Amino acid sequence: MEKALLIIIALSGLSAVSSHAERQYHFVSEAKTMPEAQRYCREKHTDLATVDSMEVVELLNNMAGQYNQSAWIGLHDDRDAWKWSMSDPSFYGPGETEFRPWRSGEPDNGQNEECSYFHFGGTGAWGDYFCNTPLRVICFDVTGPNATFVLIESRMTWIEAQSYCRENHTDLASVRNPAENQQIVELWSGHYSAWIGLYRDSWKWSDGSNSSFKYWKVNEPNYVGLKVCVAAAFDNSGKWEDLDCGLEKHFICYTVPVSMQVIKVRVEKPNGVDLNYPAFLDAMLVEVKNNLRAQGLDDNVQLAWRKQPDGQVFQKEEEEKKTDEL
Repeated sequence: MEKALLIIIALSGLSAVSSHAERQYHFVSEAKTMPEAQRYCREKHTDLATVDSMEVVELLNNMAGQYNQSAWIGLHDDRDAWKWSMSDPSFYGPGETEFRPWRSGEPDNGQNEECSYFHFGGTGAWGDYFCNTPLRVICFDVTGPNATFVLIESRMTWIEAQSYCRENHTDLASVRNPAENQQIVELWSGHYSAWIGLYRDSWKWSDGSNSSFKYWKVNEPNYVGLKVCVAAAFDNSGKWEDLDCGLEKHFICYTVPVSMQVIKVRVEKPNGVDLNYPAFLDAMLVEVKNNLRAQGLDDNVQLAWRKQPDGQVFQKEEEEKKTDEL
């Protein structure tokens, strides 16, 4: 019989999508740019602060105390984060999700211009515009790898167009290549604009959370220049403002509490098997985690082997007993 020590590391409360994660927040009174603050938080804690509820807003306001300026949090604007309404990855070939025949000067990333339109006339170039503007609509029907485009004369907002296309066709049109773009050009000879399925969901949290919670100041964000990073303004109840990422400001990190447990694992050594062989150890971890998951183990728990002073993981129990007796 051989024995090894298995370390179970539990990241308590960690959830990239939950507003109920148990986080410890840290107000750092050092002036850094947003990228510097992010690097600091990731090295010394977990990440820049994710603020996903009023409970967290109130907590940060209490932490700030008499500090009445703004401090970086983990929200930033990825202005190139365009994605298709039709999200099935099997529908797109290499590079086809990035096909973008923008009009000159587009996208201009104007305030709230987060939906894209197809402009009939000329080469059929695209632009970004306000999603709540009523425009004509281009839906498509997908059969296998092929797409058939349909122009809808009724004017709708982008959200209304998406719902209509999904109910009556496949989805708002995805345009994967110049050939498909030309197919749409040939649908209409006038100079009109119509919605397609490309949209921008640009505000992202540094730790990858996808919380939809927002707490902006009045008239924010204002999308001016390089103002793509976000700070909480503690002279205004912790409400958010978009700022130039190069400004040096105080910042807020968070840490996920970690608990650790060590358990003994005993294995009857099969003939001809080296229990300390790396591939065997990796396979054992997978099997153990699958067994624990079947018993309700949280996916945020990590497993690792503890190595002995000689660099080995498994040791014969007889040898250990002799060592203990000496």
